[in-house]
Amino acid sequence: MTTDHRSPRTALTADTLINSDLAAAEAGVVPATIRKWVQLGHLVPSGRRGRALLYRLEDVFAAERAARRKSPAR
Repeated sequence: MTTDHRSPRTALTADTLINSDLAAAEAGVVPATIRKWVQLGHLVPSGRRGRALLYRLEDVFAAERAARRKSPAR
């Protein structure tokens, strides 16, 4: 029997606060896109950890859906 000694990943919920790198990974975009959504007002930071802005996962997904609706079909 093999034992996995890696630490378990924290479960993400809609209210989880995440940094821009993780937000980008969850939304399937690059971190610059997260910053652009903030600049355009599509995403509002929900807190800070040091100098890093934090975002609610639910807000990140809402911004992603809004961006997809606005992008032209190819």
